[in-house]
Amino acid sequence: MRHLAGLVVVMAAVWLLWSGHFNNPLLLGFGAVSLALIVVISLRMRIVDDEGAPIHLPARLIFYLPWLVFEIVKANVDVALRILRPRMPISPRVIRVRAGQRTDMGRVIYANSITLTPGTVTIDTEGDEITVHALTREAAEGVLNGEMDRRVTRAEGRG
Repeated sequence: MRHLAGLVVVMAAVWLLWSGHFNNPLLLGFGAVSLALIVVISLRMRIVDDEGAPIHLPARLIFYLPWLVFEIVKANVDVALRILRPRMPISPRVIRVRAGQRTDMGRVIYANSITLTPGTVTIDTEGDEITVHALTREAAEGVLNGEMDRRVTRAEGRG
């Protein structure tokens, strides 16, 4: 029930913010009908659960996202320097890392975080193993050290 309530609150807030209509009764009515239709469809599809309405994540992601942004900036600078200074070595490699997250949503956040960080791309995920292409040895070590995995696991609600 809390997932359903969270879904309704988030969808209503997003609709109000994006539409900008706060005092037109007709448009507010259309928004409410749309919201009700989406809730009915979601319930019939049985997708209102921890992953369909992850209301537990936003509070925890507040602590993860600043760290991720800092890592993205660091990796951008590194890749830009390697482009501007061709003598800086690159040593592409493919590595496999274990994802410590317990849910598919956690593993998706982890895999996407790897891809968002320049110099690394998630190639494949299978079970709890993620295959990553790294542009440099340092980028590969950054993934292998497990810091991102630990932080995503903590954001997911474990660790």
